[in-house]
Parts: sequence; structure tokens; C-alpha cells
Amino acid sequence: MLSETHPPFDRDGFITDCLDGYEELELTSRARKISQMMEKYLPENFEQAAEILVASLGPRISSDELVGQGLDLFVYLPHVFYVAARGLNDWETSMWVQHQLTQRFSCEYSIRFFLERDAERTLGRLRQWTSDPSPHVRRLVSEGTRPRLPWAPRLRDFQKDPAPVLELLELLKDDPASLVRRSVANNLNDIGKDHPRLLVETCRRWMVDASVDRRALIRHALRTAVKRGEPGALETLGYTSHHQVRIHGVSWRPEQAVIGSAVEINFTVTNDGDEPGEFNVDLKVHFVKANGSTTPKVFKVKQLTLAPGETAALRKRVSLAQHTTRTHYPGLHAAEVLVNGVTSPGGSFAARATT
Repeated sequence: MLSETHPPFDRDGFITDCLDGYEELELTSRARKISQMMEKYLPENFEQAAEILVASLGPRISSDELVGQGLDLFVYLPHVFYVAARGLNDWETSMWVQHQLTQRFSCEYSIRFFLERDAERTLGRLRQWTSDPSPHVRRLVSEGTRPRLPWAPRLRDFQKDPAPVLELLELLKDDPASLVRRSVANNLNDIGKDHPRLLVETCRRWMVDASVDRRALIRHALRTAVKRGEPGALETLGYTSHHQVRIHGVSWRPEQAVIGSAVEINFTVTNDGDEPGEFNVDLKVHFVKANGSTTPKVFKVKQLTLAPGETAALRKRVSLAQHTTRTHYPGLHAAEVLVNGVTSPGGSFAARATT
């Protein structure tokens, strides 16, 4: 792509250097290596290199969604690393490149380095982009300012004081594109991990005259707080703890599971109160660790409405497959059922290693 745009580009030398040790690298490391070779083979002048880079880009994402795009877009991951490494001393050119690039592949990683270097100026540009015609540019505003973006350095100043971020999210909370609203929710969820009270206060304020779409955004923003059983988050969504609810008929199948398979819990929820109620039901499993201690993980089960005396039979399948993010060990795993943040015993199940 670069050589077609800029004939003097040393295509063969670039490919040779990129492929040196390439096979042993994982995705992100491959992208960084390609980025480093872009630094070597593109013109040293960043403005000239940026013109070549933008001219080489393929078509913009035609859909308002990222779902279904597959991994093809990751061809631009090296470009994002390149801008973060080479563009910091040419702010205006870098903003232009990222505006173009994020319509092909999100620049949520690279924009963070400009927020660190020149926060006021970059926040000003992001404020302008909240009304950009492209939903992918608008999404960059919310995704790029996430204090705890999973695959990028944290924005620690915004972790301490998220007020500048909230000002941007206010402008995007009713965005017509669902991918932007989801990003706003993810940003709020990040903020809530450091400022739980601020998260609840913001969501309560946004609930006033909220549309269906904004209510969905708020539910997504509060998901982690709800899993933690925080009363303010649950009450914001209409789940109060004063209902008289009973958990009974708990059973596990199989009673002794095998690591690598799955186990299923069955139980019944009954509204013993005199009023109908809205109930958020979660399952907290205390997984056994290698040293014999446990660590809890909360699973969503169901949200339901029960009339007085009404019951609901529920079930939840819990995977015991090994993952890079969670390793399972043999032992007795305790569980709890959480209804509107109130804990009830859920029994336990044994898990044994495969033979």
C-alpha cells in the first residue's frame, strides 16, 4: 500500500526487515515491528510521511458498526503505533492523520499520547469531533478518553479527575450511533471503578427523561457496579433491596464436575412480599485458586418481574474450561445467589481434575 502510493518507497527492503524474526511474534509485537520499519523507510519529515500514510489508506468503514468487520482492520494497527511514536511533535498533522485513520481502524491507542502531552488542546479537538459526521470519529472521543482502556496505558490524570471526560460524554450520551453509545457506557464503567459515587450520580441524572437508548446505555455503564452489588447502582435501575425474596430448590448438576467441562446450577426465586418487584439475579462463584484460597466471579443470570407469591425457576451454566484469563483448579467451589445485591447461599460443587 505504501509503495503504490509512494514509488520511491523501498518495498523489498521494508518487507525483508519486517519479516526478520516476524514469525515468533504475537499480534501486537508484529504491529510494533512493522511500525518501527515504517519509521525507518518512510521520510523522516513527519508531515511528508503523513501524506503518504493517509494516501495509502483503503476505504473507510462503510457501516456504523464494528461488529462483523473481522480482523482485516488490524492491518492498520502499525499505523496507530507509528503516529503515537512519530507524531507527537507535529500535533496538527497528527490530528489530521488520526481523523482519517480512525475511520478505518480506531485510534483510541494513539490519541492517548496526545492527551498526555497536550491535554487541553487535544480535549478541545475532541470536543469538536463530538459533532463529526463520522460515528467512528465520534466514538474515538469516548473510547480514546477511557481512563482504563484495557489494551493501552491508563490515563491517570483522568482517573484522578474525570471531569474533562464527563464533559465530552455529556455531548455523546444521546448519539444516534449505537457503537458510540456503547463506548460512552464503557467509559462510564471505567470511571465508576475509581469513582463509584460519581458514576451513580451521573447515571441518576441521565435517567431523567431518558430515552430507551439512553436507558440501555446506563444499564451497560452500571454493569460492573451491579455485579459488585452496589446499592446505588441497583436502585438507579429500579432494583431495591426491601423486597422479600426467597431462594430455594438449589441443585448442582453434576455435583462433582470435571475441570474443562461445565456445571449447571438450578434454583427457584419466589417473591414472598405483598407487592410486585423488579429483580436482578446474579450468581457469584468462589473459584478455588492454586494455593487453596478462592476468588469470586459474578455471572449474570436474569432480570425479571415477579408478582406477589410468583416464582421463577432459573438455571445458569458455568464453564470450567481453562482460559488465559481464568485457570480452574480442583476443589470445593462455593456459590451465592445475589438478588438486587442481597446474598443468599447457593451451596457448592466439587470439581476434580481430568484423569
